[in-house]
Amino acid sequence: MSSVINKTLSSIPVKVVGTGAKKGAPNFRWKRRTVQIVFLLLLVLIPVSGLFRIDPENGALVVLGWQIWFSDFFLVSGLWIMLASGLVVLYSVAGTVFCGWACPQNSLAEWANHMTRRLLGKRAEVSLNGEAPIVSAGKNKIINWILLGFSFLSASMLFALVPLLYFYPPEVVWSFITFRPDSRLAGSLYWIYSVWVMIILLDISVLRHFWCRFACVYKVWQHSFKTRETLHVVYDASRASECEKCNYCVTTCFIKLDPRKTEIYDSCINCGDCIDACNSLKAKKGSTGLLRFELGQRESGKLRNFRDNSMSLLSRFGWTMPFAALGSVMFAWGVWSYQPYHLAVGYMSANHNQSARKYRVEISSKRYRPAELKLAVEGLPQNDYTLSTSKIDFNTVGRQSVTLSILPKLQHGLHPFVVVARSKDGWIGRFDTQLFVE
Repeated sequence: MSSVINKTLSSIPVKVVGTGAKKGAPNFRWKRRTVQIVFLLLLVLIPVSGLFRIDPENGALVVLGWQIWFSDFFLVSGLWIMLASGLVVLYSVAGTVFCGWACPQNSLAEWANHMTRRLLGKRAEVSLNGEAPIVSAGKNKIINWILLGFSFLSASMLFALVPLLYFYPPEVVWSFITFRPDSRLAGSLYWIYSVWVMIILLDISVLRHFWCRFACVYKVWQHSFKTRETLHVVYDASRASECEKCNYCVTTCFIKLDPRKTEIYDSCINCGDCIDACNSLKAKKGSTGLLRFELGQRESGKLRNFRDNSMSLLSRFGWTMPFAALGSVMFAWGVWSYQPYHLAVGYMSANHNQSARKYRVEISSKRYRPAELKLAVEGLPQNDYTLSTSKIDFNTVGRQSVTLSILPKLQHGLHPFVVVARSKDGWIGRFDTQLFVE
């Protein structure tokens, strides 16, 4: 009897229904949030670490913590060529993925959307088409509006400090925040900061993604490198019957696009939210979504394997790679030949007489750290010259002058000599000059 029952039960078909996200289905939301946070941190760490910033006090560019002069042309030019080549490759492969995954303006706009929905309701969207946001009746309270305004103002005041870090060291920015007097701070800096606060506040309160869709010049620049093979969202039209009367992906898109109809030059920023939305909806039915990222031709029904796509992309890098290689070589040469100090010698006396002849020796430090250098003169007897000081100390970048006096007891003729500067870190600078004694 039991064997008959077991046989009957085994003949019953069993269907396993998924109860959550399908294993292996991509989830871009939290990956994208992580990249956005990391990029915002990088925007702060780049100037703080000295990797790149502008020094208005000395009128110089700072790269790798070094002050860059015109003589360091190869270093800064190679850096820009490398960056430009890398960005071109990024745009050619991934399109406007920078906008969706790294752009700080878009990250703030998304955060503003989140705060608005949380405090005023899920339909309280801000747009510039003339329609007022639909505020939830249960959340239309004065305290919610105050909290929303306070959060926007606080975020604006915080992020308005980031541009200051690209012009001032962290300790100067801290003096600015704490209202401590600092001679390095510009007198109009508080007005400039207030303007930045108002711009960011206007952006996150009113503009938001309107800027991404219609006003961003940088996005137009990225579009110049997009082709049919560039990363894009693909819709599986063969399963269109599963998509009838469902606009979940459209309502999820904060750029207000239909992800099922993406074009080469549309406003899609490859954020992946529509893909996650479709996957989450279909996972409840045990299937996969109808949207996915893809590299290759946009022609429907045409399959391209990995090799074809890779060769197509690499063929477009043919003109980019030589520039990237040139930039790398220039940057490496610039780093290798970089001179952290500069030595110059100039004649000070205006007339020739029998009094001591004086020269101005100028030493410049191009590194933002303490340094100690020693001066010496080669080619002249030690008793025939004097230096106002033979030791120079720097706390940071700067320039100092030393007076070299040559006594009038030198014999008639041409006397070549060399001013030598040596630093504790091994740098040696030499300046050849000569003195003619009548």
